Amino acid sequence: MTEQVTVLLLPGWLGSGPEHWQGRWAELHGDHLVQQHDWTTPLRGDWICELEAAVLQAAFPVLLGAHSLGCHLAAGWAGISRNAHRVKGALLVAPPDLTREDLPPALQSWQRYALQRVPFPTRLISSTDDPYCSPEAATRMALAWGSRHIEAGALRHINAESGLGDWPRGRDWLLELARP
Repeated sequence: MTEQVTVLLLPGWLGSGPEHWQGRWAELHGDHLVQQHDWTTPLRGDWICELEAAVLQAAFPVLLGAHSLGCHLAAGWAGISRNAHRVKGALLVAPPDLTREDLPPALQSWQRYALQRVPFPTRLISSTDDPYCSPEAATRMALAWGSRHIEAGALRHINAESGLGDWPRGRDWLLELARP
């Protein structure tokens, strides 16, 4: 049996719309989308502060459902927060490769992303044809973060355009992290 948890959803750069699996989970399951002050020019420190506040406000142990830049947020926050023990696990979906030559200028402050082991269980879900991350880069991040790596097939950036709808398989992967 799964204990009661608070699911915090961490969108990536530019946020997640209502048709994105994160938006659908918020609507369907009552998960909390962690809001940021600036979605277009994301400042790493500001985003970490918002996640810290959301974790501290959570009534139950936390599961993180991160997408894209939100994966780097989760890993970076976990490496510096004194409250990482409140998190039962994290689903890290489609993290972008921040070492790419063509990284947008708005993401430059994220280039020195966390490469240490995350102190709670994680699953990194990647796509074989993600335009922002090669399978090799996804494997490197999974190894660095200590994540169980699942290649989900050709789903591009695993977002609204991937046609996942409510993405029940992703939800199962997330909730499995709460089980003992």
